[in-house]
Parts: sequence; C-alpha cells; structure tokens
Amino acid sequence: MNEAAGNWLIRGVNAVVGDAVAEDAAIVVKNGKIARIAAGGDLPPGEADGLAEVDGGGGWLLPGFIDMHVHGGFGSDFMDASAAAYDAITSFHASKGTTRMLATTVTASREAIEAVLEASAAYRGRPMPYAALAGVHLEGPFISELWPGAQNPSFISPPRLDWVEAWTSRYPGLIKQLTLAPEKEGAADVIAHLARGGIVAAAGHTDALYAQVEAAAEAGLSQAVHTFNAMRALHHREPGTVGAVLSDDRIHAELIADGHHVHPAAIRLLVKAKPRDRVILITDAISAAGLGDGGYELGGLGVDVVNGVARLREGGSLAGSTLTMIDAVRFMLTHTDLGIAAVSRMASANPARQLGLQDTTGAIGIGLAADLVLTDADFRDVSHTWVEGRLVHGGSQAG
Repeated sequence: MNEAAGNWLIRGVNAVVGDAVAEDAAIVVKNGKIARIAAGGDLPPGEADGLAEVDGGGGWLLPGFIDMHVHGGFGSDFMDASAAAYDAITSFHASKGTTRMLATTVTASREAIEAVLEASAAYRGRPMPYAALAGVHLEGPFISELWPGAQNPSFISPPRLDWVEAWTSRYPGLIKQLTLAPEKEGAADVIAHLARGGIVAAAGHTDALYAQVEAAAEAGLSQAVHTFNAMRALHHREPGTVGAVLSDDRIHAELIADGHHVHPAAIRLLVKAKPRDRVILITDAISAAGLGDGGYELGGLGVDVVNGVARLREGGSLAGSTLTMIDAVRFMLTHTDLGIAAVSRMASANPARQLGLQDTTGAIGIGLAADLVLTDADFRDVSHTWVEGRLVHGGSQAG
C-alpha cells in the first residue's frame, strides 16, 4: 500500500513552512520524504496519482514535535527499560504530535542507568512503530544536593568522567544530552568531554552562580534544563543560573509551558530575553501523562497527581508533568504574543538543530523526512501523526 510506502497527499491544510504559513496547502510525500509543497493546493497534473489522501479540512499541518526531555507516559517510564514500556510511551506521545524524543532518565544507580542505555540501544536497533527514540537524555545523577527537585537524593553522585567515558564508548551516538550541576567539582571535565562528542551538556538541578555558568558555557555547556525550575534564581546582585540562562545566547533554554512550572509572565520574560531559536519546548512528562489523577512513582519516589499537577508525596515538590507537546504549543499561543511559526520552531526546529538533525527533520521542507502533525484549527486535537511518512496515529495506520 502507498500508506506503508510513505506516499501521501495531505491537502486542505494551513502548513507552517519555515517562518511562514502556506494557506490551503497541499503537501506531497513520496517514499517518506516531503516532495512538494503547494500553497493554494495547485499541483501539476498527475502529481497525486496513486497517493493515499488525507483532507486536512482547514486544520494545521506542523513539523513533528521533538521532545528532548520526557520521562514517560500512559503508565510507563523509560526507567522500566523494556520494549513494552517504550512502545507505550512512544505511542501515547505520538498521539499528541511527538515524532521524535529522548528517553530521559532520572537520578538513579549506575546499574539502573545502564539498563536504560542497553534497552534504548536495543529499541533503536529495530523498527520503531511509533514516535522514534532519537537517543537518551541522562538527567543526573551528577546534580546538586541543594536542588534535587523530584530526583532521588539517595543516588546523587559527584561528576564521574570515567562513567561518562565508559557509556559513550560502549554506546556511541546514543547519549544525546546529559544534565548536571556545572558548579560541582569535576563537572568541567565532563562538559568538555560531552562537547567534544557532540552531546548536549545541560545545566539543571543546580546551585551555580552566574560566573560558574559562564565558565561552563566556555567549556561547552549549551542548554538549561526546565528553565526557572530546580536552579538558583535571578537576583539583581547575583544573577545566578537563571540570570546566565536569560543573558547568554550560547545557552538554549528548555521550557515546561504548562502554567504550573513557570508563570506566564516569566514565560513572556524568557521569550523576550532569548532569541527565538534558543527556546526549546519540552514536556518533562512522567508515567502519569495520559492517565489522569492518582498515585504514581518517579525514580522510586511516590508521586500524587491532583488536577493534572504531579507532586512528590513527601515534600510536595513538582515531580515532572502530565504535559503533552500539543498542549505546550497551545499554551504558548494563548499566553504569549508569539505566532504559530515561532512556537512551532520552539517545538521542532530548535530541538532538531540541538540534536544535529536539522538536515533530516524539524521543519516542513523539500527533501526532509515527513515527520508531520495534523491538528484542528484550535491546536487541541491531533488527528494524524506521521514519522518518516508512516502514519503512526490516526486514520488507517500502516506498519
């Protein structure tokens, strides 16, 4: 079938193409790649012959979302380290428009982290039926004891370059991001090793002073994890971690846009301070995403979700989120003055570039992978999601 071969005509959509919107567009997908973008739907005779067709009905066609920071969903966690769990997570988030993601760990034992690396490598080594794992994000265990957030403090470790060298040697190309507290002794060596290997070194769960973050950026630090959360705040005499993130354009800022982790006014401040290509929307979603209120677990710690907000049972710290990428996009459109092209960039193109995937995905462009999301006019419902031209959510899914 043409669907299985990745051959589609998607018509009647408002397509976000770079910084513009192609209205009433037709998108031709052949062999899993975008072959033509026709504003107004005008196609040469015969161009659509034999293609499986989807009528977008005036909805929005966006580049697939890329989530660099997601722990789980629909009852499963990447720490479960099993193909069944990874299928559940990637299927759920694909239904919300995510086409690629990083399997994100928590601060845990070395053995538990290595189990995730092994499981992720195996999962990526076979056909992935839903959203694709682009790699692994190690969140910890080299974080600050002062800012554990929902990370299990029992497993916090000083930065261990020997561990990181062993992981990157055994699993080349698998680790795409590592979060650590850059002020800790030994962190600079780890950051430099990551930067040399093209791995995103990110500051998170950190008490770093402004000067310490700047020194880390010199060493290769290029991202801040869930900006404003679990990091030293801005003060006018000691700008702290937040001050460095806001003012240093070498640092990309992750953002959980759910209205609980960051006040809308602080979000507006962030997008005014940072260049548009330096903000990255993430979910930080945990296993509770998609399942509603109740009791859950994160890294061995009890979590209660009430009215969609996840908090540690002991202490009440925010414990990840139940956010999805489509909800983050809608929140940004509602609570900032950004248009859909700018917000789409934060959900797709910016993380693609950070992961070195900009020549493959992250935008709607000729020759790029058909990683696509079709939503309604209000950005509430995702009707179709394609990964490299395969329909992984909606309609008649093909393997």
